[in-house]
Amino acid sequence: MRYSLKDYQIGAVRDVLKNLERARDSYHRYGARSQFSLAATTGAGKTVMAAAVIEALLFGSDEFDFAADPGAVVLWFSDDPALNEQSRVRIQAAASELDYRLQVVSTTFAEESFRPGYVYFLNTQKLAKGSRLVKGIPDEPEVDDHSALPGMERRPDTVQSSIYDTITNTVVNPDLTLYLVLDEAHRGMGTRSKDRSTIVQRLINGQGAVPSMPIVFGISATVERFETAMKDFKGRDALPSVQVDSALVQASGLLKDDITLSIPAEKGSFDTILLTKAVEKIRESSAEWADYALAQGDADVVHPLLVVQVDDKPSQENLVRTLDTIYEAWPDLPFDAVANVFGDHDGKAHPDLAIGQQLVPYIEPQRVQDTKRVQVLLAKNAISTGWDCPRAEVLVSFRPAKDRTHITQLLGRMMRAPLARRIAGNELLNSVDCLLPRFDRKTATEVAQLLMRGATSKGSDDGDDAGGGQGRRVLFDPITLHPNEAIDQAVWDCFAALPSVTIPKRHIKPIRRLTALAAALSKDRLVDEAVNKAHEYLHAVLDGRAVQFKDKVAAAREDVLTMEGEEIRGRVGGGLSYKAFTVSADPRAIEDYYRTAARVLSPALCSTYVDHLVGSAGDEDDLLDAHITVASLGRVPEVTQAVEVEADSLARQWLTQTRVARKGLSDERQSEYDVLEAMSTTPDPISLVVPTVTQTDTKVRNADGTEEDIPVREMHLMSTDDGTVPMYFRSQWEADVLDAETQHPGFKGWYRNPDRATKDSLAIAYKDELGDWRALRPDFIFFGTSHDGRVVADLVDPHGHHLSDALPKLRGLVDFAERFSVEFRRIESVAETGGKLRVLDITKPAVRQAIRDASSAKALYESDIASDY
Repeated sequence: MRYSLKDYQIGAVRDVLKNLERARDSYHRYGARSQFSLAATTGAGKTVMAAAVIEALLFGSDEFDFAADPGAVVLWFSDDPALNEQSRVRIQAAASELDYRLQVVSTTFAEESFRPGYVYFLNTQKLAKGSRLVKGIPDEPEVDDHSALPGMERRPDTVQSSIYDTITNTVVNPDLTLYLVLDEAHRGMGTRSKDRSTIVQRLINGQGAVPSMPIVFGISATVERFETAMKDFKGRDALPSVQVDSALVQASGLLKDDITLSIPAEKGSFDTILLTKAVEKIRESSAEWADYALAQGDADVVHPLLVVQVDDKPSQENLVRTLDTIYEAWPDLPFDAVANVFGDHDGKAHPDLAIGQQLVPYIEPQRVQDTKRVQVLLAKNAISTGWDCPRAEVLVSFRPAKDRTHITQLLGRMMRAPLARRIAGNELLNSVDCLLPRFDRKTATEVAQLLMRGATSKGSDDGDDAGGGQGRRVLFDPITLHPNEAIDQAVWDCFAALPSVTIPKRHIKPIRRLTALAAALSKDRLVDEAVNKAHEYLHAVLDGRAVQFKDKVAAAREDVLTMEGEEIRGRVGGGLSYKAFTVSADPRAIEDYYRTAARVLSPALCSTYVDHLVGSAGDEDDLLDAHITVASLGRVPEVTQAVEVEADSLARQWLTQTRVARKGLSDERQSEYDVLEAMSTTPDPISLVVPTVTQTDTKVRNADGTEEDIPVREMHLMSTDDGTVPMYFRSQWEADVLDAETQHPGFKGWYRNPDRATKDSLAIAYKDELGDWRALRPDFIFFGTSHDGRVVADLVDPHGHHLSDALPKLRGLVDFAERFSVEFRRIESVAETGGKLRVLDITKPAVRQAIRDASSAKALYESDIASDY
């Protein structure tokens, strides 16, 4: 892979490969057909994950411990040629091994069978009636001409062949395995039982002489239609679906944090008003991105895009009014900055549009992202069919919509981060605006909330997550907040020095992490020759452990060099005799052992360690002996575990040493270290980022549709121009805690800690009841003065004791306090019980021990170990 996969992507790829291995085995052993889906929110990188899966399928993977399928054929299918082409390009960009193996099935395709080791791209339009690819099927008496797929009627000329012959020949070949990958799998899958089967459904299930697909792998953000339709297919095994945790996707920074919806609550014509508002927003966004690029010294400025979605058959009058409105609000917009992706129009495919006196050219959807001169895009349905355009930041849609799947796909197009990373401290650049005057308000709001929601613990109303956050926010009337001028600089300095921690991940490979960190540090000239130093350090570890565990290494060496077996002989009428034998391993077997070691110790480290053992004067015998040594060391768990521990230790040491220096790097370079810091096996300290621009809503919407103003408070670190901030409280006692804290002598300010995985959110790691690491993000940080006049921080977390995660979170606070109590004056957890607010002072050793010994969070707050707040 040319790309480094995110942690959640690695997990998803591993699970998909397990399903494919199981499906392949069942198919070749028992002829069983299988299907499953990969469900991931729009923008999670499904195509990149699919590229990793396909590369492993065709070539095997050491990282995923997956053996290649030498007979694998992948048929990539979608219902949109533009989406297909974009997927092909993205897979080619992601997977280095697949460059020449990605083939588009053209209308002149005439191969008898698909070739193993290749990926073929096919779309619905090429299977439509009249297409040159579908010239008929072999003469079969049971085929019903009226229900056959387009072009699959009986063929008068048996010499002719079609794409269905190619599919048939591939499926019936026992040496091949055909994997059908359905991109945007929800499309073309009717859900009503009386619906006539679609092309894709009958392609899956087969018809007449054309067999059904052996293995079907559906990919979508909304897989419900796919899974519902697949239930009607008899004789097909449903393997476990692979679900990507949306909170982990959100934490990765690939998606926007906030979505602002503008949906009129009353009936009326708001098209012109909202379009003007949309233009104002895109102009503001353009200015923000230009300022950000200037501050970063980056010449590659993000050019945000305004998408205007119109009806299927817009009138010339409406189009003229649309353009007039845009240019009135944006008079210096160049005429060549507007394009369309309409598709068919009056019998002509992909026309340039004449709107009044202006020509609006057609642009292929997959080219929009890279055509930066286009700043306004007129679209119909193309925006919701799966193609990517991360710079699309403002959408105004003049189409009515009630279908949840359609709205989910449409809004999902707008949520990708243009730089594929979060902009630290600037919530405006991490947000998107959707103005939807004709959408069903209730459905659109529900879908938006669904898209924003992260994976939280059952019953939890706090911002905990599996390394992510609660997800993004849905905002309706947001206001912008900037650093509060009433807050002393000493408070900001104190804030910037506060510690947060990483949330440990599973399936982390410390040696690979250290190598990647060393490469980054060398690139940024923060540690000279870091890669060489890292490997030399680990070479010394291997040398030392080889001596420490010499007996086990010697036994492992014997295993590598020899193979023991047992010969069984039998005579007619007699018994069986057994004779043990031993044979020496050949060079090929030794290399297999070496590759196994490389999967554990990393290919890079094994290669440099071989050089270390051989030296400059070594010969071929020395090289073979070095490979045997590496293979032997890789078979001793104590050795491999020691190397991983030391690699993790050196990585933490370098990250700590370079913490201050890394703050001077660009955001882009810092984001690479953010990823490396997150690849931790223990909660490691990281710094908070001081926010520069945030936003918040001004009204709360009740379930009955009514709205209420959110109350405001003063002295928050981020505020409006008048020094206030709207603050929504989940309970009255949260408000009581805030009001009480602001009355303490020496109070200097407060901060509502974001409940999502941003760099300006303080995180505390804890283990849930299943032993998985999660993040607690305490509600409040208060600032005051100590007896000696210094500004100090108080961490106060109002938290319900009735939730199942209450006690694990308290224990996380205990671990945090034991490491960082010197950084805070107070670390307290407050809960309401018996009509009173009770507080646990986590800085006290006796309280920490009581929490470790407790079996009930509620009992702690009710005991003498707690006190009245």
